[in-house]
Amino acid sequence: MRRVRLLDEAANEATGSAAWYESQRTGLGADFARAIDAALDLLEEEIVPLTVIPGRHGNRVKRLMLKRFPYDVVVTESRDEIVVVAFAHQSRRPGYWKARLRA
Repeated sequence: MRRVRLLDEAANEATGSAAWYESQRTGLGADFARAIDAALDLLEEEIVPLTVIPGRHGNRVKRLMLKRFPYDVVVTESRDEIVVVAFAHQSRRPGYWKARLRA
């Protein structure tokens, strides 16, 4: 089993999005946080196939789409770990996270 590591920027996105959802409706932020935790568990257990994100980065960048919320968990994979690059909204600022691939 590979370890799952979150970039600081991705962790901050998850926290910020959860806070925004909570401001919209009490309890919705907690629901979002649970969806993120469930997605991270799936990544850790490697029990769901990830979808390749098309682009110039080849097959290196993949995503796991959240079911209830319009977010992708954007990841890169290596032999030893899965790195969460972003928790990206599916219709806002497409590809903003690409600069993080060079980090």
